Amino acid sequence: MVRTTRGGSRTVKGRYLRLAATGAALSLTAAALTGCGTVASLTGDNEVTLRVVAADYGDNPQNSSAGYWKDLAAGFRKDHPGVKVEVSIYSWSEVDAKVAEMVKAGKAPDIAQIGAYADYAAAGKLYTAEELLSVSTEADFLAPLADAGKIRRVQYGMPFVASTRLLFYNEKLLTDAGVLPKDAKGGWQPKSWADLEAAAKKLKAAGVATPFALPLGREEAQAETMMWMLAGGGGYTDNEEAYAIDSPDNVKTFEFLRDKMVGQGLTGALEPAKTDRQTAFDAFTRGEVGMLNGHPTLLKQAAEKGVKFGMVAMPTEDGTEHPTMGVADWVMAFKNGHRKESGKFLDYLYEAKNVTAFTNKYDLLPVTTTGYRAMDASTGGPATQLKTFLQALPNARLYPVGKKSWAGVSEDVKQNIGKTVQPGGQPAKVLDDIAEKARKADAQ
Repeated sequence: MVRTTRGGSRTVKGRYLRLAATGAALSLTAAALTGCGTVASLTGDNEVTLRVVAADYGDNPQNSSAGYWKDLAAGFRKDHPGVKVEVSIYSWSEVDAKVAEMVKAGKAPDIAQIGAYADYAAAGKLYTAEELLSVSTEADFLAPLADAGKIRRVQYGMPFVASTRLLFYNEKLLTDAGVLPKDAKGGWQPKSWADLEAAAKKLKAAGVATPFALPLGREEAQAETMMWMLAGGGGYTDNEEAYAIDSPDNVKTFEFLRDKMVGQGLTGALEPAKTDRQTAFDAFTRGEVGMLNGHPTLLKQAAEKGVKFGMVAMPTEDGTEHPTMGVADWVMAFKNGHRKESGKFLDYLYEAKNVTAFTNKYDLLPVTTTGYRAMDASTGGPATQLKTFLQALPNARLYPVGKKSWAGVSEDVKQNIGKTVQPGGQPAKVLDDIAEKARKADAQ
């Protein structure tokens, strides 16, 4: 299941995609699944072996990412007979730790497709994108995603796949509550938080168990938090990429949630601080939730349960347009002496046909301009449903993944942000505490 990549050319805000996988780690060569393989080495007089570690985006053995990487390695091998590619596939619950272990043991893979790159870049262990990629490939990344892969304006992290977030709503519940006219063909188009509050009140009056689901539990509190911050005109960082978690806009955002949404009983009986995202998703697919923020995985989950739903951009505090949240996972290449071969493989990985093959398989968004155009031009299948998410991607904001401190800040948010919306909660104090720790960590 997914555990769920801003606008402007310099701001850095995100990460998300966490498609939990099952089963033991899988490995594959260009020809077939094999053992884990050795660290990249010369095999024979001229042949080079590249070792790649990647995350599994499948949720069962039948849709494991192993098949994609096997085909990719085989296709690359045909055009580059002097380079052998061995790929080890690990579940999301272990892939980051596996790579960390390899690096610590002095056996880093040549290429890793994992959740974060900043620590390795800061330690001087990664090639830059400029050192690896052709000019055309490097220029093809969507600007906000390329920017999120930079540290001090130098790109080390290459985005792999992306996603954005939208507001989902249950068409039947909103129609029955009088929010959505029965003959409405254009769907519901809320613009401001006042629209959101008014709709939630009607849903509550109609007996809907959870008018608006607000998951601020540990699973993905950092994501729900960022969506609301952006809609309120704030965010985790300011335009100079410094932490601004305690900004006045962010404080106002959580005061609204505390007083207008939770305080008026519009978020249901479950305490937001104890509600995980998947719990909210499950309730939505059972027809118990009127509205919630969601990512592309909810498309299939809701459709499979027969829930008719609509999707719109997250309403903002004042009704004016603000960036949505985006998320991405990352590819990086370690300095193992195979810069040229790694670069060629990455150029191949980012060809439009290979990008769309993966994103279509897992209902995710492409990270390149060519992949974006290919999906936007397609008709039918998953691409049609994903286009609403796709249209938000070029101007989406991401977590500040270029900061080494982000992992700790994200954990702090998960543990404490729910306190802001509890009865008597103090958003200003909670946000100030998180911000102070974030700035100290960032300065180390």
